[in-house]
Amino acid sequence: MTAILVALGANLPSGRFGLPQSTLEGVLSLLPLRGIAVRACSRRYRSPPWPPSGQPWYFNAVALCETLLTPAEALTALHALEGDLGRSRSYRNQARPLDLDLIDFGGRVTGGGDWPILPHPRLQERAFVLLPLAEVAPDWRDPRDGRALSSLIAGLEAGHRCQPL
Repeated sequence: MTAILVALGANLPSGRFGLPQSTLEGVLSLLPLRGIAVRACSRRYRSPPWPPSGQPWYFNAVALCETLLTPAEALTALHALEGDLGRSRSYRNQARPLDLDLIDFGGRVTGGGDWPILPHPRLQERAFVLLPLAEVAPDWRDPRDGRALSSLIAGLEAGHRCQPL
């Protein structure tokens, strides 16, 4: 089993679970059906859409999970689950009933033409990932450069914020 970190987000209702915060709760029960066992999950956070827009605020969390899947299989499973709950990937940064990002996969580092890119290429810019991540993996370090999670949090720009619920 490989330890993985999955960021969860939603800012629109889903047909299956209703309100975005209910979708985050419900999706935790669906991940094991896709080969991803949930071991821990952060509390929920609220964050404004990024980049700033007129969209509703997001509900966010990070789950510490384990899987026997490959990175590509895991991300494919996450995308399929998003689609099952109504996400359309028509354009980037659109409002959505579910957003699942593969943040880390056993500390692997990929890039270039690899898919997926690991760790998630924009995680260091996102308070709504870093703050809940600190709850489930406080000793996590960016495998690209070894920076501590606390250093990444300290480096967040002032405009990136989120509120624990």
